[in-house]
Amino acid sequence: MPTTLTEFATPILVAQPSSPNLGDLPFRNAARHPDLVAFGRRVPGSDDGPAQWEDVTASEFAADVSAVAKGLIASGLEVGDRIGLLSRTCYEWTVLDFAIWAAGGVGVPIYETSSADQIAWILDDSGARALFTETTRHADTVAGIRDRLPHLEHVWTIDGDGLDDLRTAGEAVSAADLDERRAVPTLDDLATLIYTSGTTGRPKGCEITHGNFLLLSANVIDRLTDVVADGSATLLFLPLAHVFARLIEVVAFDAGVRIGHAPDVKNLMSDLEGFQPTFLLAVPRVLEKVYNLTEAKAASGGRGKIFNAAARVAISHSRTTATGATPPLKLRLTHALYDRLVYSKLRAALGGQVKYVVSGGAPLGARLGHFYRGVGMLVLEGYGLTETTAPLSVNTPELIKIGTVGLPLPGVGVKIADDGEILVQGINVFRGYWGNDEATREALSDGWFHTGDIGALDEDGYISITGRKKELIVTAGGKNVAPAVLEDRLRASALVSQCLVVGDHRPFIGALVTLDEEMWPTWSANHGVTCSFAEAKDDETVQKALQDAVDFANEAVSRAESIRKFVVLDTDFTEANGYLTPSFKVKRHAVLKDQKAVIDDLYGGPLESDD
Repeated sequence: MPTTLTEFATPILVAQPSSPNLGDLPFRNAARHPDLVAFGRRVPGSDDGPAQWEDVTASEFAADVSAVAKGLIASGLEVGDRIGLLSRTCYEWTVLDFAIWAAGGVGVPIYETSSADQIAWILDDSGARALFTETTRHADTVAGIRDRLPHLEHVWTIDGDGLDDLRTAGEAVSAADLDERRAVPTLDDLATLIYTSGTTGRPKGCEITHGNFLLLSANVIDRLTDVVADGSATLLFLPLAHVFARLIEVVAFDAGVRIGHAPDVKNLMSDLEGFQPTFLLAVPRVLEKVYNLTEAKAASGGRGKIFNAAARVAISHSRTTATGATPPLKLRLTHALYDRLVYSKLRAALGGQVKYVVSGGAPLGARLGHFYRGVGMLVLEGYGLTETTAPLSVNTPELIKIGTVGLPLPGVGVKIADDGEILVQGINVFRGYWGNDEATREALSDGWFHTGDIGALDEDGYISITGRKKELIVTAGGKNVAPAVLEDRLRASALVSQCLVVGDHRPFIGALVTLDEEMWPTWSANHGVTCSFAEAKDDETVQKALQDAVDFANEAVSRAESIRKFVVLDTDFTEANGYLTPSFKVKRHAVLKDQKAVIDDLYGGPLESDD
């Protein structure tokens, strides 16, 4: 029986980054390779057919950064001042990010979907002196809470004249003044405050330093050489307010990868076709949706059996190669046939050039991992938190075990506590929570950051995630159940949008399920269901399909951990109704609170302690 480890560390590969701080990167790149295409900038109005992109060279980007940074200095902002960023993922965000760093400032990202109260909390808690908003709608929201923000002196709007006014003001600042300012921050200084998603209460500001970003970037580049090789390109479509996309922004720019931005997911397929990235970053839900939509479209076009057979062959081919064996001749020939008929079309839909997908935020599952590798796109699943500057581990093209989240990155160590909690230390670990010493002491203890996640290390040091420590369910019979594995497998169904496993102090495990309205028209047509979406939850065919999905989920656990009953909710989990964070994590406490009556009915009554 294989032994498991309780501690594993990967030695650091790059001990000193090539830049003293993040603000230096644009000017370093411009000096080294001024004509290198650093960005593709989406041409406005190119919505019909593949999106059109214009090149931005390293020297042009440095000039954009310089003009804005000088404007920040001219506006009286000092080293260490916090500056908010409230915007979708766009080229201007990256310009502002590096301009803030070049001026010695500290960026404070805010999700553009945030409510007025959430915006007010982050700006007030961080003491931000300035804010960039993307739209006049955002600016109007901030105007309505301005009386709650005594520190806020400046608000500039990207879509208005804000950036032009800032650049004009910056003309009075010399290049020497900017050089002096951007030389001030060190690797130990604060680079950004990134607020946690707030699944359990008020978001906390994570203090991430220039060194966290730059040392991690240098070691990621060294470890993922093939992914960020010369000629590579990536299209950012996840929110740059999230640490995952922010770290990839830095890594890609540091490595000289061509970067594009896709602010509106409605145009994502057109953007992918026009930009042709070689690697993407995504969360598992995106990869699940791509699979489900492709399967549904194939079925509606009468090619469902072909797709399902092709999927089985892709998974089988990947599982065989994962063992180091050569697939049998018949499997190789069938795989080549389906590559022409199916796999090539799926790759073309993502731009035709994607070789790698870096996935994080939640477990993907081995089935989808093998499927995507089998169709020619290797999913490199990783794991991390805001407090670890995104990844603390990742699979690589050379070092990969599908179903795990990889080895710790160079310069990172992991330890499994007696209760199964994952502890981490290394170059990526934040320095604490802004203005919250108590929370910092709880999270950083004895030189280790306590992640709150439960997991294990195998005999080679690869990490597997079981679930969240605070989300463990203890049934009335005393069985500890990690809901994540059940929820991940349930969401693999094309019918299921979101789900929540319940059963704390109850006699058995149950589940709350929501239906995927986007998938409904295609799914219902493929299955001969004629009722409306509003009536779907009571349809016999839908109920049977959901039971099949539950049975599939239960295959991964023991009988005591299996889902015995489920109920379909009338409403989905969304950010708007407070059930999802901007990074698509379910706010478990909010769902449990609001759906208490439904849960009680599932079990035939409330807990005795509720009486």
